[in-house]
Amino acid sequence: MNRKQLTKLGIPEYCTLEAMQGIQSAVKAGLRGKDAKQRLIAVVAAPQEYLNDEHFAEFANAFTEVEETEPSTPVDYAVWGNEFIDEMSHKQMREACSLPHAVAGALMPDAHLGYGLPIGGVLALEGAVCPYAVGVDIACRMKLSVLDLPTDFLADDKRRRELTTALEKGTVFGTGKAWKPRKDHDVMDQDWTVSRITRESKDKAWNQLGTSGSGNHFVEFGLLTITEEEAGIGVAPGEYVALLSHSGSRGTGHAVCSTYSAIARKKLPRRYAHVGRLAWLELDSQEGQEYWAAMNLMGDYASANHAVIHRNVVKLAGASVLGGVENHHNFAWKEVHNGREVIVHRKGATPAGEGVLGVIPGSMATPAYVVRGKGNAASLHSAAHGAGRVMSRKKANSMYRIQSVRTNLKAQGVHVISAGSDEVPMVYKNIEDVMNAQTDLVTKVARFDPLIVKMCGDGSRPED
Repeated sequence: MNRKQLTKLGIPEYCTLEAMQGIQSAVKAGLRGKDAKQRLIAVVAAPQEYLNDEHFAEFANAFTEVEETEPSTPVDYAVWGNEFIDEMSHKQMREACSLPHAVAGALMPDAHLGYGLPIGGVLALEGAVCPYAVGVDIACRMKLSVLDLPTDFLADDKRRRELTTALEKGTVFGTGKAWKPRKDHDVMDQDWTVSRITRESKDKAWNQLGTSGSGNHFVEFGLLTITEEEAGIGVAPGEYVALLSHSGSRGTGHAVCSTYSAIARKKLPRRYAHVGRLAWLELDSQEGQEYWAAMNLMGDYASANHAVIHRNVVKLAGASVLGGVENHHNFAWKEVHNGREVIVHRKGATPAGEGVLGVIPGSMATPAYVVRGKGNAASLHSAAHGAGRVMSRKKANSMYRIQSVRTNLKAQGVHVISAGSDEVPMVYKNIEDVMNAQTDLVTKVARFDPLIVKMCGDGSRPED
């Protein structure tokens, strides 16, 4: 019998191979073809009775598994800035909302194609966590520090060179790059034995503490303009020099995601083999608990990573910190929505609960905004995490040359120390369009204009 004939008998395509193998085994043992077919029909009618059958046991077990994991009805998801989002991002979001544990979803205006869940995707699962819905760069994070330096330092040639040196010596960029000697932080005294991966990667993580990676990671000085009386940043309204950074959990975070996503794919029920990178782990399973502990450790590590970067750069700049704000945007949180405890995955999305502060960057030439969340339930208390890309890195590298862009930006007062052609401003959506599309999600409380920018310029492949 072929697959089409088997499908007519009510056999899902996920089990057709086992069904054909069962028929072949029965015929080889002397059963006539017609009788083998009738035996198969009997198995379909009562698979539990044939779990140990000499010919159809494998099919019966596979078919039982399929029956026990019938697909749930896909949940709806809310969308912001739909005019800026392509169909492939919607396709990925629909697939994510079809997972059996899915209870809600949302798509932010900066959304674009990602791995598994689109960047800018928010997904709530009940009782399960999906490593790739968190992302490879676990706890990728923004941190802004308001400094006590005079604002005219940003325009003065001598002072600007000093700030440039602080950026160049305060952190290291590039995939796999590490510090020598390595830096210290209390995070390295935490329990790194929560999983095999974190235990084995502790030395690597320590060596990379205070480094910035590649891709869209950056550290930059700029002019912060605070417009709200009660901004929550720790300083009064006005203009300040500020330091802004974007990076995550580096190579160890990548290893945690890759390892536990592979485990999740191996454990997928047969019915869901097609979901690939959207594979999940039951939160109460051993693997789910290990991933959850490792993910949270990576959250602490990413925060420490920024703390070390800011400590280094601020000291080199001869400054003190007056206030600041920071937030994750590649993470999963246990939250209660509509009376249910769920795991909210924000992959490239900013937490925006009522009163919660966050930072949403644009590009090397466009503003970042400090925002206060409005706690919009439809977005699962989330907002965009940036401007969002409009083209692939490969296409960007074929279209633009960073040297030319640096020259143009310098004429506009933006000094780019280093960066890749795949990160030029033209590869991003208009940050003002993104912000205007989510006025019901966040309130702007301050604007940061980048003026001295440091990114990876060695061509390293992004880890996120």
